[in-house]
Amino acid sequence: MYKQLVDSNDKAVEEGLSRQVLDPESRYYGGTIDPYTGVAWVNHTTGTPTEMCYWGAALVNPDSKYYHDEQLLGRLELAAAFVLHRQHADGTISPGWTNYHSPPDTAFVIVGYAQLYQLLVRQEWAPLAPVLGSMRLFLERTIPAMLTGGGHTPNHRWVISAALACLHELFGLPEAVRRAEQWLAEGMDITPDGEWTERSNGIYSAVSDIMLIHAARLLDRPELLEPVRLNLRMMVYLVHPSGEVVTDYSGRQDLGHVHDLSPYYLPYAILARQDNDPVFAGMAEWAGRALSNPGVCSVNVLVRMLLEPELQQPPAAEAALPEKYETVLNGEFLRHGYLAGMEAAGHQGRISHSRLHTDFGAPVARYRDGDTSVTLMTETPSFFALRHGEVRLLAVQLASYFSPGYVPMQDMIRLPQGYRLTGEQKKGYYGPVETGLLPESAGAAVSPWYLLPHHSRLLTHEQTFRAEVDAERTGTGWTLRLQAAEPGEVMSQLSFIFGREGSFTSGELQDLGEDCYLWTGGALRYECGEDWIELTGGEAGHLATSVREAKLQNNCKAVLVNLMTPFDKEITITLSPSLIKEQN
Repeated sequence: MYKQLVDSNDKAVEEGLSRQVLDPESRYYGGTIDPYTGVAWVNHTTGTPTEMCYWGAALVNPDSKYYHDEQLLGRLELAAAFVLHRQHADGTISPGWTNYHSPPDTAFVIVGYAQLYQLLVRQEWAPLAPVLGSMRLFLERTIPAMLTGGGHTPNHRWVISAALACLHELFGLPEAVRRAEQWLAEGMDITPDGEWTERSNGIYSAVSDIMLIHAARLLDRPELLEPVRLNLRMMVYLVHPSGEVVTDYSGRQDLGHVHDLSPYYLPYAILARQDNDPVFAGMAEWAGRALSNPGVCSVNVLVRMLLEPELQQPPAAEAALPEKYETVLNGEFLRHGYLAGMEAAGHQGRISHSRLHTDFGAPVARYRDGDTSVTLMTETPSFFALRHGEVRLLAVQLASYFSPGYVPMQDMIRLPQGYRLTGEQKKGYYGPVETGLLPESAGAAVSPWYLLPHHSRLLTHEQTFRAEVDAERTGTGWTLRLQAAEPGEVMSQLSFIFGREGSFTSGELQDLGEDCYLWTGGALRYECGEDWIELTGGEAGHLATSVREAKLQNNCKAVLVNLMTPFDKEITITLSPSLIKEQN
């Protein structure tokens, strides 16, 4: 593992050097060009600090072919000067994609930069002095922003806390500890089953984990590791057989995108040793297989291995990871009780530059049997997803014209062979504002709609649309039974989202263009490699080719089934038997 990382780091060094700007007249002189935008940034992912971590780890590692390479040292010096030059006067950076003059994005850089600085300063190698000077000055200039700056997402609190802990370690700042304690006093936003607020298994759960590990170590707060352990235990059940992380219900930008376990390598590896936990060790080994390079600046695995040499060796014992299980996450979480307390919080349901994440703690069911992996979820556009060998049924979604868009399922209960999910939407109309409540503008020549006290209008003719899905296992796959009764004549649409890599070999499909099809009948078979799934239940209850506000995913294949209320619809999903035979 360590040798593999050293080799991949050397390759990353070479690739990054080819993108460094060496023209002194360029505004990006010394920086490395992000291949996606053609711009040199100071951020922790595609920015120059990430390349600096690759270069620095190679320069000081005797196992690297770039050990004490003078040319690379000169390039690192240019990069450090670029980062310092691009730092704003208030000490922050702007990552490029959004969040200008951003304390949390600055904090991400601090965490990675501080670790690299510590690694370089340990060398006592005189030629590193200019690099170290630029890096220390950059970190010192971030202090005011970290002591006063805020964030706008739940995980930002833990990133900033880790950055403050790093600054305290470097500069001995008691005020940094006090500021971190203010953030930590807000409490941990995690359910007893280990789910963080953002439900972001592909990105931000791993961020919260590693940042709290750093904060626990540097602030001497071992209790901060408890929520990390909860999340790492939960993640054992949130990975498909291929190593793809379950992102089907994320509350962030990883929703529906492919992510692997690599961001979890350090949390698992660190706590596997600290706790002597064989399951964590097994997950670390699985995550390590996904590491194609040491990682971005804030979570560079090789830098951490060089700072903690014991991480270069695998943990002593690894447990076999479960390949057959059925579990419900957050099934006992008293979510509705927490939601009922929102009114007392005083924010009236409004939050700026962020969202309240009221889907926090919504139940999710996970089922795995060998190479078959199923997710059933609530409070998200999709309620069902399946992997079967190479076949990927990425999402099954219900949309309607009642409240145009997808119908999220809010509740889930267990059935003898599966689950019942229910979703309810309400929509009504509002009467006139009482005369005594009208503003002066109502009697003027112009009466803007936005000045009227809409909250005082009386609700009339409220309607309720209730959808119910029974998802049950059979001997050959699954059945989905969907029911909705009232109001009548509501145009509805089921969408089945498949991976683009497979193909349809049967079924009555009307090609709507852009890999979208209306399925009107016949057995629909989708194949990928030697694996397949077959569905029955196609229908054309109406001819609409889309539902307003229900945008289909890009780079996928969508199959639509049109339904009209009242409906009681059954979809059967049959799985190819080859995998079952192999497992037996």
